[in-house]
Amino acid sequence: MRHNKHHASLGVTREHRAAMLSNMAASLIMHGRIQTTLTKAKALRPFVEKVITKAKRAAAKTEKKDQIHLRRLALADVRNEDAVTKLFNELHTEFANRNGGYTRIYKLGQRRISDAAELALVEFVKADDPGYKKSKGKKSGRGRKRADRKDAGSAEAAAAAPAEPAAEPAKPAEAEPKG
Repeated sequence: MRHNKHHASLGVTREHRAAMLSNMAASLIMHGRIQTTLTKAKALRPFVEKVITKAKRAAAKTEKKDQIHLRRLALADVRNEDAVTKLFNELHTEFANRNGGYTRIYKLGQRRISDAAELALVEFVKADDPGYKKSKGKKSGRGRKRADRKDAGSAEAAAAAPAEPAAEPAKPAEAEPKG
């Protein structure tokens, strides 16, 4: 069965895709943000988040052999020793209190001139960024419509009611001359 086998092929061979994701992940780790196409950004997100999770797990391990094992697994994915070293030595501390969601994708809204591909910006989420809060739940359409009708009815009633003459503003007490 083919369950859970889907991934963005990006129109290239499996080896080319692995190399491309490895290079993009290394660039993201080294620079903190990269600009790419939206499709590649969506393919990069789970790839790089799994590598960051390996770095976090390695930091939590007490034995050196376990840390080296996870570092080698990450190096097999990213293939850039400088990027892996930076991730395992420095960057993993930024994500210590975050359970997933290490990256954010911004749609740039412009299209590349050569092939009209949608562009996106991929960057790491800051350590102190709270993110978005989930809503309590969708309000029922029925209750909202009724409330809107009541508001509209009260607005019409207020407009139809005769306007009361506005009271004159109170005059400030004149200051007595000191002297």
